[in-house]
Amino acid sequence: MRLVSWNVNGIRAVAGKGFTDSFNEMNADILGIQEIKALPEQVPDEIRNIPGYKSVFYPAERKGYSGTGLFYKEELDPKIELGFGVEEFDHEGRVIKADFGDFVLFNIYFPNGGRGDDYVKFKLRFYDCFLDQVKDLRSKGREVICCGDVNTAHKEIDLSNPKANSKISGFLPEERVYMDHFAEAGLTDTFRMLYPDKENAFSWWSYKTFARERNVGWRIDYFFVTDGLTKKVVESDMMSDIMGSDHCPIYIDLK
Repeated sequence: MRLVSWNVNGIRAVAGKGFTDSFNEMNADILGIQEIKALPEQVPDEIRNIPGYKSVFYPAERKGYSGTGLFYKEELDPKIELGFGVEEFDHEGRVIKADFGDFVLFNIYFPNGGRGDDYVKFKLRFYDCFLDQVKDLRSKGREVICCGDVNTAHKEIDLSNPKANSKISGFLPEERVYMDHFAEAGLTDTFRMLYPDKENAFSWWSYKTFARERNVGWRIDYFFVTDGLTKKVVESDMMSDIMGSDHCPIYIDLK
């Protein structure tokens, strides 16, 4: 089974950049997308109705902002929940939870703290809420997969210029420690599990400085799995050749 995650930075924008061709290239059983920036009725028909797949979209109340989507093969038929059930977060359409039986998948667009201290605090409260839900599921014996744009690079190896960005949201100490909290909650970063020392492996590049062409980037998109699934992870990597967004898709293959 292949699961793919992609921050599309606007589903309508990426629709005009060959989304359906990219979708076919991914060969995903499940695809979680983030930052759709659209209402469901604004998603082009050819994306909402991909043959062999069902889709669900969770928009933000604010137009043109945030939002998530999920595609899955018709035969999988998960139980879908939208949001955390917490009003502070749910009006931004950031979370789709899908119970596939063998695991519960969280497809999440985590907040960006780049607009100031209040936004960093909001981001950390969001992390806490997420961890509470994971711990609750784990207490019930459930396995969890989380994918999405986490908006934080964990270690210095996960971005091009760690020293220059040490006081920038996305690499602040108080944000990075939450990546440790994820691990403490039983969530394993699948890419680093397989490639602990791999350098220059990024999932986001700034449009402003032609950073992708120079591979000056950040690894801020993740797949996490709980302990019962780690041995089933065959591969976890980036699809850096797929264009259309300032992020590239990432994936895991499970046996």
